[in-house]
Amino acid sequence: MAGRTEIDKLDWLIKLVLTIFLDPLVQGINRILRGKLIIGVLWIITGGIFGIGWLIDIVTVLINKDITFLA
Repeated sequence: MAGRTEIDKLDWLIKLVLTIFLDPLVQGINRILRGKLIIGVLWIITGGIFGIGWLIDIVTVLINKDITFLA
């Protein structure tokens, strides 16, 4: 995993709210900042890989794990 970004350092509640409402944009940018340009752009264009990745991101934030789908 590449270095931690500012998004990774956010408080749990703020990260949950951002994930629920703005996941494709925020996590797409986060993936681009981690060096995963193609996945980040696909994430933004497809809305979190058609909602599946969005749901996985919400679950991982809820269980407080440092797992990010496709990143």
